[in-house]
Amino acid sequence: MPIRIPTWRPRAPLQPLQLDWLEAAGVELACLRLDLVDPLLSGNKWFKLAPYLEQAAAAGAPGVISLGGAHSNHLHALAAAGRRFGFSCVGLLRGEAQQTPTVDDLQRMGMALHWLGYGGYRARHQPNFWAPWLARYPGFQVIGEGGLGLQGANGCSCLVAMAEAQLADIGWSDFDAWWLATGTGTTLAGVLLGDVRRIVFGAQAVPSDHGVATQVARLLDEAGASERRYQLIDAARGGFARLDEPLRQFILETEQASGVPLEPVYTGKALMALRDFCKSGQLARGSRLIFIHTGGLQGRRVLMGASADYTQV
Repeated sequence: MPIRIPTWRPRAPLQPLQLDWLEAAGVELACLRLDLVDPLLSGNKWFKLAPYLEQAAAAGAPGVISLGGAHSNHLHALAAAGRRFGFSCVGLLRGEAQQTPTVDDLQRMGMALHWLGYGGYRARHQPNFWAPWLARYPGFQVIGEGGLGLQGANGCSCLVAMAEAQLADIGWSDFDAWWLATGTGTTLAGVLLGDVRRIVFGAQAVPSDHGVATQVARLLDEAGASERRYQLIDAARGGFARLDEPLRQFILETEQASGVPLEPVYTGKALMALRDFCKSGQLARGSRLIFIHTGGLQGRRVLMGASADYTQV
């Protein structure tokens, strides 16, 4: 049965955030709450997935195949889309077989899983990597890890207009910059494609040797937009998905003060990096920024001990 994707254009609310360290720095911040677009297809993941799914539908593909880890927000959103819209999904996972809350969800939502080991997963960039998998799943649409690619970036470019359409609602006429977490650089590149004027700050949730700078530059070059302004900030705190006690406390205190839920892999690190940026005086007083909440709250369950069912609407 070929993929059929209904027309769905989710909209995230733009909400002001009031925190003590913002007030002390004289900085105004509004949050684009992508975590609220849908109970399952939340965050930036749907926006990256949509162009690939549209391509798959146009090609008559029977399903989609992609990659990720045992806590992958990307695979979680893809599995949720497959269950909701009725198409087959295959996930190739890093490492050895293990049960995590995310893996449990993927299985319950009907995604077929294959564990590649660590060496097999590292081979994903080899030219012949996909050949045996497409022989096993003929006609399936391939989506890169995390939705990386120009199509995924183009899907995120609409976030600019989504936020701009709500500025008057929060009493703003304009703003100065964007702030968001980045893992592959796809969402950051998408915001840059949608905004030709403002600088975009990307708080890297992964160490610098993961190639985010190279990936962003490549995506912008492919789109003919290499002149866009952006700055990458180190927010990895020693490694991907590492949670130290200062980060845990920051997340808990910020959630209590703002009512906005965060997770420690992306959004918590990104907002903590913004706090440090403000405290060091790197933003002029009177600056206005939009922070993009990229979702990923299903990842709280292991690192923060949160309990929730992320397979039911």
